[in-house]
Amino acid sequence: MQLSANLSWLYRHLDWSERFEAAAADGFKGVEILLPYDYAPAWYAQQLQTTKQELTLINTPIGEGQGRLGWAAIPGAQTQFRQAFDRARAVAQATGCRRIHVMAGDVSPFAQEDGRAALISNLEHALALAEADDLILTLEALNRSDMARYFYYLPEQVIEVLQHFNSPRLRLQFDYYHCVKESLDVRSSVAACAPWIGYVQIAGADGRYEPDLAQHDLLEGVAALPTLGYDAWLGCEYQPRALPSEGLAWCQPLRDRSVLAVPHRHAVACPQAAGR
Repeated sequence: MQLSANLSWLYRHLDWSERFEAAAADGFKGVEILLPYDYAPAWYAQQLQTTKQELTLINTPIGEGQGRLGWAAIPGAQTQFRQAFDRARAVAQATGCRRIHVMAGDVSPFAQEDGRAALISNLEHALALAEADDLILTLEALNRSDMARYFYYLPEQVIEVLQHFNSPRLRLQFDYYHCVKESLDVRSSVAACAPWIGYVQIAGADGRYEPDLAQHDLLEGVAALPTLGYDAWLGCEYQPRALPSEGLAWCQPLRDRSVLAVPHRHAVACPQAAGR
């Protein structure tokens, strides 16, 4: 695996025009962006081309009020969902990003069965487009402490939706942060979810800072990923305590165990540990 820097979290102290180069200087060859819609898709593509980085994940757009957490599971919001998904597709097409996190939404005003029906219908539409565009769509459970009204908060709730489709283009986005916040056992959760995982993220549960791999069995939980069949990106979706480069030593135990790939000096998976 290699680390992917979430530009929306790690480099929020910088203007967007500076974030790509800052992440590249810290050794990141992959980047995530929560909502890449402030600029035209071609602008993001140009930044990635300049820094020779891969955009590993984006979210579908969110709105205000009812749509503040997305539209996919909101009954009666088919038009809003399709417009949002088309915007995400445009960014993916311009940048070469292959993974789109489909945001389900705040469904608290609605019956659970109505939200599920809306989600299934919208995903049927999105998956047909994903097939045409060679995209992977991901669904993520968000913990109740941070997102009390989100459609699902446990990975098994997401897997139930994945099982309905049984499509290789619809996968689980597994986040150790949300897992720990829900007091789940990390190692058993990742093992149970492994067949469905299409993308992985991490952050420390306390304050959402850099992960402490010595806590919550995180070291063993992350180290198990390659043996469970996942060997893609590990997204760094946290807020750094200081400058991002000053906190990257957290990943050294993974590098020591050869969990993080280091193909050459300028594509390091643990930048600070490699001598930055």
